[in-house]
Amino acid sequence: MDAATQGLEIREAGEADRAAVLNIERRAFAQPEEAELVADLLADPTAEPRLSLLALFDGEPVGHILFTAAELEGAGRRVKAAILAPLAVLPKAQGKGCGGALIREGLKRLQAEGVELVFVLGHADYYPRHGFVPALPHGLEAPHPIPPEHHDAWMVQALKEDVLGMLRGTVRPAKTLARPELWREDEEPA
Repeated sequence: MDAATQGLEIREAGEADRAAVLNIERRAFAQPEEAELVADLLADPTAEPRLSLLALFDGEPVGHILFTAAELEGAGRRVKAAILAPLAVLPKAQGKGCGGALIREGLKRLQAEGVELVFVLGHADYYPRHGFVPALPHGLEAPHPIPPEHHDAWMVQALKEDVLGMLRGTVRPAKTLARPELWREDEEPA
């Protein structure tokens, strides 16, 4: 852990953390929709298996990341995949490495569980710093069309060697994330 993330603890979020998680989502995005989306995803059986991680700085909850199950339709075989949505960090903790630490810890845990691909619809200047690359050039389609000017916002990270370029298909997320309005860059899920 580097100096910027000293005092940061990341652990799995449980039911007892629900209020803290939803508070982070509301405050990080300054609107209730993201918290409502997270509440729905936490209750959605089609999102399982899911990974919900909470970041605490000196014991105070400051960040949250959620990964939910996804399928790759048309791949020719079952692919263990996940979608990162959303990543939220309180404004006072932004720019201090909390988001990156949550991403790294989540990817490490997902890889240990055998997840092959992780997808995100997010900021094209942020997620590549954490190993994500545009998904469309690899033949990995989003659940709903993304306007050409935002194609780079649909990204993937392979957690298994040699999987990119070997699989093609359309990502099918949990039922909660399947709504078309969530797949516009201006209303991205992460």
